[in-house]
Amino acid sequence: MKIEQIYTGCLAQGAYYIESNGEAVVIDPLREVTPYIERAEKDGAKIKYVLETHFHADFVSGHIDLAKKTGATIVYGPTAKPGFEALVAHDGEVLRVGGITFTVLHTPGHTMESSCYLLTNEEGNDAAIFTGDTLFINDVGRPDLAQKVSADLTQEKLAAHLYDSLREKIMPLPDHLVVYPAHGAGSACGKNMSKETTDTLGNQKRFNYALRPDMTKEEFMQEVLSGLTAPPAYFPENVMMNIKGYDSIDTVLERGGQGFSPDAFEAAANETGALVLDTRDAQNFADGFIPNSINIGIDGSFAPWVGTMIPDIKQTILLIADPGREEEVITRLARVGYDYTIGYLAGGFEAWQRAGKEIDHIDSIAASEIPDQLKQDPSLSILDVRKASEFDSEHVISAENIPLDYINEHLAEIDKHKNYLVHCASGYRSMIFISVLRARGYHNLIDVRGGFKAIKDEGILPVSDYVCPTTML
Repeated sequence: MKIEQIYTGCLAQGAYYIESNGEAVVIDPLREVTPYIERAEKDGAKIKYVLETHFHADFVSGHIDLAKKTGATIVYGPTAKPGFEALVAHDGEVLRVGGITFTVLHTPGHTMESSCYLLTNEEGNDAAIFTGDTLFINDVGRPDLAQKVSADLTQEKLAAHLYDSLREKIMPLPDHLVVYPAHGAGSACGKNMSKETTDTLGNQKRFNYALRPDMTKEEFMQEVLSGLTAPPAYFPENVMMNIKGYDSIDTVLERGGQGFSPDAFEAAANETGALVLDTRDAQNFADGFIPNSINIGIDGSFAPWVGTMIPDIKQTILLIADPGREEEVITRLARVGYDYTIGYLAGGFEAWQRAGKEIDHIDSIAASEIPDQLKQDPSLSILDVRKASEFDSEHVISAENIPLDYINEHLAEIDKHKNYLVHCASGYRSMIFISVLRARGYHNLIDVRGGFKAIKDEGILPVSDYVCPTTML
C-alpha cells in the first residue's frame, strides 16, 4: 500500500493518491489531473475511484476530468446531488481498492454532504482517515460556507451537525489512526489551522480544542463560530462549478495559450475589456508595468488572492507573466475557477518595453528610509493592509488598518490628497493593494519593501505588544 499526500502550498490543500495491488484512488484532486494519471502509470495502476470529501468552495476539483480520462468512478457521501454521473455512497458503505478498503463515514457539518474515508490496510487494520474539511490539524472546518448555497441552512445548524459528526463518527475511532485533512494553515476553510498537515487522531483528541470530551454542544458552537469573517466571494461560484461541472482543463489551457505581440496585446485589452493581470514579482512590477494592470504575484498565495480581488469569476483576463510560466499561471487561475484567460503578452513585460509602449511605476522604499520620509512629509500616514487578526495581534502604533480583503468597502477612507506608506507582512499584499488603487487613479501610495517584518526588524517605529491571535481569518 502506498499513501502519498500531494500538498499545494498556494491553496494550502492536500490531495491524496493511494495505491494497492494495481488499483488506486485519488482523493480531492486539483483541476490539473495529468500528475495523478502519470503517478498511477508509474505504478502500473488503474485509478478506480475519485473520492470527494465534499463540494469544495476554495478550489475547483479535477474530479470530472480525471474520471473521464481514466474511467474512474466519482464518489460522494450521502445527500450529495452532483450534476454528473457519480456514486452517492451510503453511510458505512465499503469500497474495495486492491487489498485495502475505504469506509464512507457521513460527517455533515462543514457541508451537509461532507464525508470522511476510513482506510483499512491489507492486514485488515484501520490505518488512516481522510477527513476533508471535517477535521483539520488543531481545528475543524468552518460551518458557515454551505449556508451560501442552501437558503434553509444556517451556520448554527451546521455547527450543531459538526459537533454530532465529530463525536459520533470521529472521536470513537482508535487513537493510532493517521489523520489526513484537506487543508493546512493558510486556507480560509478553517480559522486557525496548524502548519502540520498530518497527525494521529490521538494527538488531536488531546490538543484540538474542538475535540474536548467534556465540551457541550453549546460551548462547541460558540467556539467554532467565533472569529469567522465573510468568506471570499468566489467560494459559492466554485461550489456550483464542482456541483454542476465545468470546461475541461484542456479547453481552458487552449483558450488562454495564445501569445500576443505588444500591439496585439494592447488591441485585445482595448477591444475586449479584459483585465490585465501582471503576475511578476512585486518589486519587478513596481519598477515598471503596463498602466492600469493589476499585480498578483504568482510566487505567493496567488489563487486565493485572485479569487478575493477579481469579483467576476467569468472575467476575461490577459496575462503578463515571466516567460515560460504562462501555462502555470493559466492552470493556477483555473484551480479557482477563473477559466477565461484569453491570451498573454509574448516575451513578457520586456517585449512591451522594447516596443516603446507607455510604462508606469510605483514608488517603493526600504523600511530604513521611513524616518527620512517622515521628516520630509510629517503628514505621511502608515497604512497596514494585513488582515484585522494580524493587525490586532501586533502593529505599528500609529498605523491605520485597511485589510486588502475589504479594499472596496474602505475606499472612502483613503484621501487622494494625502500620502501613505503602505505595508503588509512582507510586501506581497501591499503591491496588490497599491496596484488596484493605482488603476483607480490613486497616485499617493508608497510601498514599504519587506512589510511589517522589515519595519519591526529595523526597530524604527513603535510597535504594539504581541497578542496571540485566536483566528487567522
